[in-house]
Amino acid sequence: MSKKKRTFISFDWALKHLLREKANYDVLEGFVSTVLGSDIKIHRLLESEGNKNGEEVKTNRVDLLAEDAKGDLLLIEVQGEPEFAYFQRMLFGASKLVTEYIESGENYEHVKRVYSINIVYFDLGQGQDCVYVGKTEFRGLNKGDLLRLTPFQQQTFQADEVSDLYPRYVILKVNDFNRWSKVPLDQWLYFLANTDIPEDADAPGLREAREKLDLMRIGRDDRIVYDRYLMDRAIMRNTMKTARGEGYLDGVDQGMKDGLEKGLAEGRVKGRAEGRVKGRAEGRAEGRAEGLAEGRAEGRAEGKSEGMREVALMMKGDHVPAERISLYTGLSLDEIDKL
Repeated sequence: MSKKKRTFISFDWALKHLLREKANYDVLEGFVSTVLGSDIKIHRLLESEGNKNGEEVKTNRVDLLAEDAKGDLLLIEVQGEPEFAYFQRMLFGASKLVTEYIESGENYEHVKRVYSINIVYFDLGQGQDCVYVGKTEFRGLNKGDLLRLTPFQQQTFQADEVSDLYPRYVILKVNDFNRWSKVPLDQWLYFLANTDIPEDADAPGLREAREKLDLMRIGRDDRIVYDRYLMDRAIMRNTMKTARGEGYLDGVDQGMKDGLEKGLAEGRVKGRAEGRVKGRAEGRAEGRAEGLAEGRAEGRAEGKSEGMREVALMMKGDHVPAERISLYTGLSLDEIDKL
């Protein structure tokens, strides 16, 4: 694999800014065609909550809704932070499209097909693969046979299987993907995970992405917005990491544990029955108070320091000048140089 020195824009930012332009549909078409294994042509982009433009990063989720030349709906979502109910979010998103894009009074045969493509940067569920496809099938309870469409239904619905009538889900788990090969889907996964497009990339859409997603080609104003986006994303990731319990919840748990032990000790002295009840109550209260205070203080301090280092490292990887990194993060030039 031949390496390059060029720096490319992350795909999630491109979805929200560059790939919404019709001149850049070829990048989007190449990606979707590779993922779905068929030739997809984008007819138009449809408005959705996530593809509205804006400088500030309010959530770490990006989505783009498109309609292809056949009228099928393509929902592309990017989720960077762990979400334990993400499976339900996928179901809700696809179901909402099914109901929103059929006119009142229309026959059910006009229900649009939905393809939900999900790019996740965390371990969603338990599984060893990096690409998962979900579809709806009906199997006989007694004979185990697959329920199929009749020839008339196949012709009417332009579908081969019953599953073709239901939303199709694709999950790309790209967090740690680091394998480059001649397989088109592997090349796209590598780009999604590493924001890197080697010289020998030949997957559909990636050749166009080499030119259109080149960081050096975008204007100064967009570069400023992109730098701010990277910093916001790093801060958000660290904030959520801290809120999940590193520092804060650890302090609470330890405080409660210590408080419980103290309460039990006092309870033994004062009397087994009354002492246990009173000791637990007082110990838990004191433990919670101490744990909350210590956890908040330690979590905030550690989270802020670690967050600034992550931001600086990300900006340094995107070749942002050290002086600007220092201005954004408050780190010294020596600290930045050692990252």
